[in-house]
Amino acid sequence: MTAFHHLRIRRPLARLAAGAAAALLVSAVPTAAQATPRPTRSTPKYCASAHNPQLAARLSQDIASALAGRKDTVAFAISDAKTGVSCADHATVHFDSASVIKATIMGAVLRRAEDENHRYLTDWEDQNLQQMITASDNTAATNLWKSLGMPRLQAFLQLAGMKDTQLGADGFWGLTQITAADELKMLDVFTDNPNVLTPAGKAYALGLMSQVEADQRWGTPFGAPATVSVHLKNGWLPRATHGWRVHSLGIFTSADKDYRMAVLSQDNATEEYGIDTIQALASVVHRDLNGGAASHAAGVAPHGGDDTGAPEVSDGSAPFGPVAH
Repeated sequence: MTAFHHLRIRRPLARLAAGAAAALLVSAVPTAAQATPRPTRSTPKYCASAHNPQLAARLSQDIASALAGRKDTVAFAISDAKTGVSCADHATVHFDSASVIKATIMGAVLRRAEDENHRYLTDWEDQNLQQMITASDNTAATNLWKSLGMPRLQAFLQLAGMKDTQLGADGFWGLTQITAADELKMLDVFTDNPNVLTPAGKAYALGLMSQVEADQRWGTPFGAPATVSVHLKNGWLPRATHGWRVHSLGIFTSADKDYRMAVLSQDNATEEYGIDTIQALASVVHRDLNGGAASHAAGVAPHGGDDTGAPEVSDGSAPFGPVAH
């Protein structure tokens, strides 16, 4: 038994007639000073905070700058419990989950043990959870998915408040339909939500998410200061439509920090492109939420995609196309 240890304005050019007709024509054309200025494009209001509106406004501007010119489709939800800042964009749009669903599978396994008289995890559960989270092992995910069954998985989603998540049918857990808003609720299960897991269960989950293998430590941790503890789960999945799905979930904690990010993307031409988008966003979030004191946290991959050596093989969780974690 194992105990819980995670216009420009184009003025018409014409020859002006002499005399009064010319004067009338000139007076009818607005001067540069009189012309209506072209409206400037406002910064999207991604972030809000009742207590820190200036921080929220700065973060909105920085996120907009980070995402400017990116060609993929991005959704995100961000929450900082200490400052009260929250950010979101397209947070209720559905994406194929790829392997970030493994965090939900872990939560459901831990909840099952608590429902069953708060028992310890079995060795089989512990071994599969470790492989599924730290190495993103697909066989382990399938083992646990099958052992839970759809009713228990659905009950866990309901308990966690993840009402927009639609479980993948026919065993295709990687095609579960997720939203950034629901994934943020998933991260809350391991942190601030007191109604799903005990402190011991949360600690076990965060422990595994802090031990993700080095080649998978990209995405939301990018730019995190060394003073915070990093907990994450990533997912990457190419399909015949919408290109690569590249997602990253991150929890960041310290004595005085408690914030989390769920960033989902698709329509990426390559895995690397999606990772670069997520890391551009993550770096400004870490910088702003840490007063500008952001640097690469120890053990965080400087960039991801093909350069990390991430395997691009089928995991059996989609009916066609190569599927990677």
